[in-house]
Amino acid sequence: MKKVLVPLAPGFEEIEAVTVIDILRRAGIEVTVAGTVQGEIAGRNKIKLKPDVLLDSVADQAFDMVVLPGGSAGAEHLKSDARVKRILQETAAKGNYIAAICAAPTVLSAAGLLRGKKVTSHPSVKAVLSEATYCEDRVVVDGFIVTSRFPGTAMEFAIKLVELMEGRSKAEEVNRGVLARL
Repeated sequence: MKKVLVPLAPGFEEIEAVTVIDILRRAGIEVTVAGTVQGEIAGRNKIKLKPDVLLDSVADQAFDMVVLPGGSAGAEHLKSDARVKRILQETAAKGNYIAAICAAPTVLSAAGLLRGKKVTSHPSVKAVLSEATYCEDRVVVDGFIVTSRFPGTAMEFAIKLVELMEGRSKAEEVNRGVLARL
C-alpha cells in the first residue's frame, strides 16, 4: 500500500487538506495526517482537525508522497518548520512525489526544490516562485513535483494525486463516487 504524509500546521486551508485526505483514502492509499503541534489544529476558518499523529513520530519514516495543504498562515508555519524542510528534501532525494497547493508551493521554494520546475500556485504568491517556470494551469506536474492553484482546484489536485500513485483507472473509479468535473 502506498503511503502519503500530510503535515498539518495552524492556519491550513481546510478545503485543500480535507479534500486531499478524503480522496486519497477513498483510493485505498494510507494517509498519515501529522500535526506540527500537539492536539487539534485550527484551519484558516477555525475548523479544527485532529491529526493522526505528531510529526515527530513519523519524521524518520519514508513516504511515497508528501502533500502540503495551503492557506497562507499554514504555509508560513510549514515553511518555518525544519522537520518539514528535511522531510521534503529527503523525499525529493528519493525521487518520490511532493505535492503542494495554493500558498504551499512557497514551502517547496524555501526548501530549494523548485529551481527550473514548472509550477503553479495561488496568484498571491506567484512572485515568491521566481526560480520556477510559472504556469496558470489548475494542476501542474513536473517530474516528482505536483502543484495546484487554490481551494477551487482541490478536487482536481486530489484526483491527479490518485492517478500518479495508483493509475488512471483508480482515479476514474474514485471519481465515479464523487462525480467531480475534471
